[in-house]
Amino acid sequence: MKLLITTQAVDQNDPALAFFLQWVSEFAKHCEQVTVVCLREGKYTLPDNVRVVCIDPSRRSSRISRAIRFISFMFRERASYDTVFVHMNPEYLVLGGWYWRLRGIRSGLWYTHRSVDLKLRIATLFANIVFTASPEGFRLKNDKVCAMGHGIDTDRFHREISDLKLHKPLNLLCVGRITPIKDQKTAVEALALLKKEGVDVHLTFIGVPSAVGDDAYAHEVKELIAQKGLEGQVTFAGAVTYDDMPKQYENMDFSLNLCPTGGLDKVVFESMAAGVPTLVANTAFANLFGPYKDLLVFRHGNARDLAMKIEAIARLSEESLRDIRIELGRTVWGKADVSALVTSIVQYLI
Repeated sequence: MKLLITTQAVDQNDPALAFFLQWVSEFAKHCEQVTVVCLREGKYTLPDNVRVVCIDPSRRSSRISRAIRFISFMFRERASYDTVFVHMNPEYLVLGGWYWRLRGIRSGLWYTHRSVDLKLRIATLFANIVFTASPEGFRLKNDKVCAMGHGIDTDRFHREISDLKLHKPLNLLCVGRITPIKDQKTAVEALALLKKEGVDVHLTFIGVPSAVGDDAYAHEVKELIAQKGLEGQVTFAGAVTYDDMPKQYENMDFSLNLCPTGGLDKVVFESMAAGVPTLVANTAFANLFGPYKDLLVFRHGNARDLAMKIEAIARLSEESLRDIRIELGRTVWGKADVSALVTSIVQYLI
């Protein structure tokens, strides 16, 4: 199989997409040749049978210019691929899906996001199959949709957890861009409630504002921290590279994921693989948490419920916490390993 992959970035230092390099490497194990078309190209190490093509090397091209370059590449390189995998960018199927259909080239779209727009509807029409992490991560009803789980580099995040002990103060981590959908304000409100109860907690935010309006929201979060007198208990670590993320988990007791119910956020799986249990508002994780779902799932936007869950976990015995870490780790290794995911995707694409 000669595979064409489209994605946003091929860069080991990209905080959001560096993980995809491992996906590409896994695809390369199954393919004669892999060609990756991207918008941003940085540093990377990939197998010899992988070629990377950037269609916006200046990073300043207009959408029309990028579209023309992609279409030109699609026709010019038509002999270099016989299958297509589109990662999170439905517009590539809008541009090329009709042509791939006419030529009998099988195409698959990976998409896991709450947003549904015209591009996604058109892309779904052209794609032979649509992959998503969970049913909640793809809001269009279509027989082509296949929920696959996530693909995490479990070896990268794995660590020995038998001797882990809780820190004092309790160290909490929240990973994700600073934006309303990530709901960092609820974490701050919960921290304030814990402070009143005498529970000593420190919270670290990893991520930066990245979209229109996010800067204003980040300012609101910081204002709330000052209003609650929590300046000494909250750290903003900014953007952290994918390679550095395992180290970030080393000193953490729990992580928080405050997004509403929707697709399965991969950072939750990374946290679980690192032996750091995650409290989530997304009920799609409930089945994956098994007997610990009532302990780890809180009501979205409800700071008091979150604070109660944090306090309850903090009071567990070390043996109970070890059992939770082991169970969640097994779940990740069994259901979210990148090698198994890519192998399954390839079988659908053949």
